Amino acid sequence: MEPAVLGGKLASSLVAPLVRKLFATGGPGAGLVDRPVRLAHLVSFRGEQRTLGEKEVRRLAGRLVGDSLDSPGEPPFPPDETEAVTTALTVRLLALGDLDMDDVQAVRLGHQELAQQLRYRAPSATGGLSADACYFLDSVTEWACLHILEFFTRRSTFVARTLVEQSRWHAELIAKVDELITRTPRPDARDTAFERRYLSYVAERHNHLTIYGIDLRDSPDRWPLEVAYLSLEATADEDRLALPDDYAEPERTVRLPAEAALATHDRVLLRGDAGSGKTTLVQWLAVTAARDADRVPFVLPLRTLVRAGALPSPAGFLTAVGCPLTPPDGWAERVLTAGRGLLLIDGLDEIPTADRHRARDWLLALIRAFPGNRWLLTSRPTAVRPDWLATAGFRELTLAPMSRADLTTFVRRWHVAADAPAYEARLLDALHTKRDLARLATNPLMCGLICALHRERRGYLPTGRKELYDAALTMLLARRDRERGMEAVELGEEAQLELLQRLAYALVLSGRTEMDLATAEGIVERSLPSVASAAGQGDAETVLRALVLRSGLLRRPGEDSLDFVHRTFQDYLGARYAVEEGHLDVIASRADDPYWEDVIRMAVAHSRRGERAVLLRRLLARDSPRLTLLALACLEHATALDPAVRAEVETRAGALIPPRSTVNARALAEAGPLVLELLPGPEGLTDAEAHGVTVTASLLAAHEPDGALAVLRRFRGHPSLDVRRQLVGTWGRFDPLTYAREVLDHLDRTELFLTCTTEGQRAALADLRPPWSLLRFEGPHAVADILRAVPGPETIQTLHFTQNTELTDLDPLTAFASLRHLSLTNCGDARGLHRLTALRLESLTIRGTTDLTGLDALDSLRRLSLLQRLPGSRLTDTLPVAAPLLELHLGLYTTKDTGLRGLSHWSTLERVALRGHHITPADWVELSLLPRLESVDIDGSVLVEGPDEPPALPGVRTVRVTRTRGGEAARLAVLFPRAAITVS
Repeated sequence: MEPAVLGGKLASSLVAPLVRKLFATGGPGAGLVDRPVRLAHLVSFRGEQRTLGEKEVRRLAGRLVGDSLDSPGEPPFPPDETEAVTTALTVRLLALGDLDMDDVQAVRLGHQELAQQLRYRAPSATGGLSADACYFLDSVTEWACLHILEFFTRRSTFVARTLVEQSRWHAELIAKVDELITRTPRPDARDTAFERRYLSYVAERHNHLTIYGIDLRDSPDRWPLEVAYLSLEATADEDRLALPDDYAEPERTVRLPAEAALATHDRVLLRGDAGSGKTTLVQWLAVTAARDADRVPFVLPLRTLVRAGALPSPAGFLTAVGCPLTPPDGWAERVLTAGRGLLLIDGLDEIPTADRHRARDWLLALIRAFPGNRWLLTSRPTAVRPDWLATAGFRELTLAPMSRADLTTFVRRWHVAADAPAYEARLLDALHTKRDLARLATNPLMCGLICALHRERRGYLPTGRKELYDAALTMLLARRDRERGMEAVELGEEAQLELLQRLAYALVLSGRTEMDLATAEGIVERSLPSVASAAGQGDAETVLRALVLRSGLLRRPGEDSLDFVHRTFQDYLGARYAVEEGHLDVIASRADDPYWEDVIRMAVAHSRRGERAVLLRRLLARDSPRLTLLALACLEHATALDPAVRAEVETRAGALIPPRSTVNARALAEAGPLVLELLPGPEGLTDAEAHGVTVTASLLAAHEPDGALAVLRRFRGHPSLDVRRQLVGTWGRFDPLTYAREVLDHLDRTELFLTCTTEGQRAALADLRPPWSLLRFEGPHAVADILRAVPGPETIQTLHFTQNTELTDLDPLTAFASLRHLSLTNCGDARGLHRLTALRLESLTIRGTTDLTGLDALDSLRRLSLLQRLPGSRLTDTLPVAAPLLELHLGLYTTKDTGLRGLSHWSTLERVALRGHHITPADWVELSLLPRLESVDIDGSVLVEGPDEPPALPGVRTVRVTRTRGGEAARLAVLFPRAAITVS
């Protein structure tokens, strides 16, 4: 029914008389007492002034409903629902007597919120009603509440009570404001004005990205960041606590968009290989934070900070990075003290090892002094050990290689920006079919070089990493637009290479990626006598300036500093110079330093056959697993090599294969696709070794999908759950249908979830026989599409939905007749929990903002997990009171309004998990009243901040405590005297 029509049927003449009869005519005075009179004492159907009973209230509701139906025009709902609507309206009106507020509070609340309160207290009133009837019931409730508030304001006592309440409220507000002013210094107006200028500067300063090859000829040399930015994936191996209705998974690989790294954790150490996009991500986070104005970003490249000597305090952040703006005194410290800072510290691997410890001390001192801010530190994978910042609460993530979809997106954007559409399809075809080329296209840097070379060579591409770099250098040094430099100095390709590689080698030897301009000029000056074509072009300053402008490989990050546009070029050119000068002993002696890994690989590529053998034997002589794998990785660049040396390297590497842990598997994958030829199994392997092999093959799928699939196919009959999970988890790296037929369809499905994220994966479900009973769908998937894809809906026992915007009505889920376990994560549009009563669900998990209306009807639940704020004031207001709950998981903020009030109602509870919940003395009492409680998961903070003398829980046998602060052991022993306690 149209709102206008319904509004006419709910005219004031119908509602107002009803409202007046619901309240007693008399009442208290101005309310100058300690306990204000609540609505329960004002209604006419309760208390000493009772003039109506429930029957009379029902007659009044029936009269209102009847008058609405008798009014001219279309009826607001089907006439056969008149009795049900009357009953529902009666229940809601009687709920007025249950509201714990007085008339002044009700008026302050407003008629819509007051109506919402009535709906919360009578959630079952709408059960079985049609949509039109529900809409009429909600509308008439709001109209009634509007007249109720009007009635309150006309009572003779209202004005007096309002003045009293306002006086109290103003006094309380003044006291709180005074306290706030005392605690927080009043911000200077200059801070606000400066912050606007600074955020604008950051957004402009970092909103560009150089993509190699685009700056050739007449193309622009920079892209806007929002056009160029490619969202890559970050991964982390984490222990995971299973929720009450979730499957057991002791360790999993967490995957998330790299730009979301700080969304759930305030401190992140992000590792990534050269060219993987770490600095681009830093720029993206800075620009988005500046534009959203939710955080104040500070971009702090460590190589620049370390070169200045002492690492800066907050007051020196802007000066240290060359920001031309001058902030008010103390501005940066005030920002960090308020916890509004986003500190993006880039390039830990770009400073010498000795300086990294100093940088860590500086970082930890800042974190201790200014808690509450967000911190991102970037580094190459091997620059520091895995637990380098673990004690400081840093979460470690690793930038994943570009997927095939990422590669396609990048190539298309590149060709649009370069205005070269004719080459796009040809390059994509080459990348998808040529093994050597596809192995190189794993990060934005290499993809940009490949795109540029493909265009400049009109479709011809070299093979191999060394050949690619050689071709890239020729393109950048010899074919770059000469007029662009606006300099008269002429430097040939060989002259430029000679000078560049000397600069690169000097940086490599010093362990730095940035040098003083004066140092660079000194190197050029000493080199000029031996570089004839450059000697006559001017002094060292002139030649160096021309090299910066013309080569495309050097840049000036500051007025008096110099570095390479990317460290990959520095390592390549430094290795070339070392080999030319016969410095193999120097190279081999630095092999223990991870900083030199790429230099050594490139040195093998540049060396002659005999030199390669010497260098590889030097690596093997160290008898180090990492150096053995490094030697194995070097074989990729050793086109010609003594067969005996190659065999020795492969034999020594065989001792590291199979990998016996996930860490070893990742290290092994670093050696490249050659490893696939050496991976054994599954015969003769332990479960841990089999899992390690499948992890290694999965990681190499992006480089060599056919070879990786061949390895993984061998393990499809393996019984280990960890191995089977790994095989399922790597589905997204392959063609969905091919992988489903080759691997998934042969797996033992016991306790095994299958996750679908794409339309192709969902479609592939139809080919799987028998159907999977445990399914997870991530992203938008309509239930109708799932039903068409699943060959046997009646066999599905468990469904997990994550971020599914297509899941709006839960009623279609009843087609899964055997469904017993359901999880909804961030499915905010889902409605109709009461429709699931026919399924007799045993467990339910809800995370996010799903509508909880109807949850109380699910009386078959045995396990319930909620990670969203509950309405009402008690758990019994929303949770199913008739359910025989055994396990209950309540997440952060879930019980902010309800506390644990009413928890003891579920006397069947055996396990309770509380995350981030501040437990009050009353809450501890509720826990102590659970006779069968055996297991508790709890946040460590409550043990520090909780009540002084909470009741002991002697019946609890197992306790897990997370987010500990230290010092909880004594309280744990008192609270849980008979429990086995795990602290993590």
